[in-house]
Amino acid sequence: MATLQPEDITALLLALGVLLALARLLGELSRTLGQPAVVGEILAGVVLGPTVLGAVSPAAEAAIFPTHGGLGPVLDGIAAVSIVLFLLVAGMEVDLFRVLRLGRVAVAVSAGGLAVPFALGFATVFAAPGLLGRQPGQDSLAPALFFAVALAISALPVIARTLMDLDLFRTDVGQVTVAAAMVDDLAGWFVFGIVLALMGRGGAVRHSVGSTIALTIGFALLMLTVGRWAIHRHLRWVQRHFSWPGGVLGFSLALAFFAAAVAEWIGVHAVFGSFLVGIALGDCEHFGHEMRETTERFASYLFAPLFFASIGLRVDFARSFDAALVLSVLALACVGKFAGAGAAARLAGMPPREAWAVAAAMNARGGMEIILGLVALQRGVIGESLFVALVVMALVTSMLSGPLMQRLLRGRWRPPRPEPPR
Repeated sequence: MATLQPEDITALLLALGVLLALARLLGELSRTLGQPAVVGEILAGVVLGPTVLGAVSPAAEAAIFPTHGGLGPVLDGIAAVSIVLFLLVAGMEVDLFRVLRLGRVAVAVSAGGLAVPFALGFATVFAAPGLLGRQPGQDSLAPALFFAVALAISALPVIARTLMDLDLFRTDVGQVTVAAAMVDDLAGWFVFGIVLALMGRGGAVRHSVGSTIALTIGFALLMLTVGRWAIHRHLRWVQRHFSWPGGVLGFSLALAFFAAAVAEWIGVHAVFGSFLVGIALGDCEHFGHEMRETTERFASYLFAPLFFASIGLRVDFARSFDAALVLSVLALACVGKFAGAGAAARLAGMPPREAWAVAAAMNARGGMEIILGLVALQRGVIGESLFVALVVMALVTSMLSGPLMQRLLRGRWRPPRPEPPR
């Protein structure tokens, strides 16, 4: 069994300390400037990564984030755990009955937010293959499907974080957006599985597309019905026989990790498993408001900043930067989401400002886009220039999401300040 050497542990602790400190600092600065904290957290990684620190002082970047040793895989693992825990917290905030009541609107928003950008992205690859670097005669089906998914998918973690920061998560706008974004991401990863299958990379796909869809639907239904009942029943037993709050917290976190592992095995992203556990726990009387607050602080102030900051460590924006490609991808992404999700929300009966606010939230791509792009880059579906363009698009749409929602809803948002201890 491979183990970390003392120098690896030193490098890991230094990297985590620097990353968390700057992420919290820029996150607080973003909130002060009226933007969601996630913007500052992502920018912290950009500053510490190859784009800024690596360009100014490669030796300093190598000292904090060495490429040799076991630091890279460990940081990737911490990032995976971080986003699983954050989606657990996001799931706890979902009012399932409200989502069901708003189901018609959420389905309409999801359908529009998927179909229009998907069609736009698919058609663009065939209409202008040179824009994305495709050469005449090359197979365009896999790249077209990937680019369509890249424009259609939303970033559930970024959307959830933005809604929480703006105190909109439990509103109708927030619940419709989260429900629609969850469907978007699930559908997007399904289609991305088809892309990988078309490339002949069988090792990357555990099940057929049909099996993946069936397993995911079955898993979601199980978790929200029988699983939810079983969790409530066993949580009462845990509360009676284990210490408080450690027993309940440990049981809940273990469930989140188990469900995330099942989701990953099925072939969708691990975050959907923990999100389902969060929904199941959300209205459990044995979990309680105090436990929800403890879990939220644990995930939002420690793990979420580490995950969002780690995004910027992956990319060098200066290399392979194509301004025309970046602007084209950004324009296509924004037009597709606003035309699809916004128009669908209006047709479903939402007031104009709320409908376009939902579209603004759905336009955020964030970390999920970058994860999608990284896999595509590693599999040879896209080149470095398109990957950089997708990363820039993900960051810009995430930064625009919160301010656009504030302006559309005419809310004078101020970051909530925790009361000092007495």
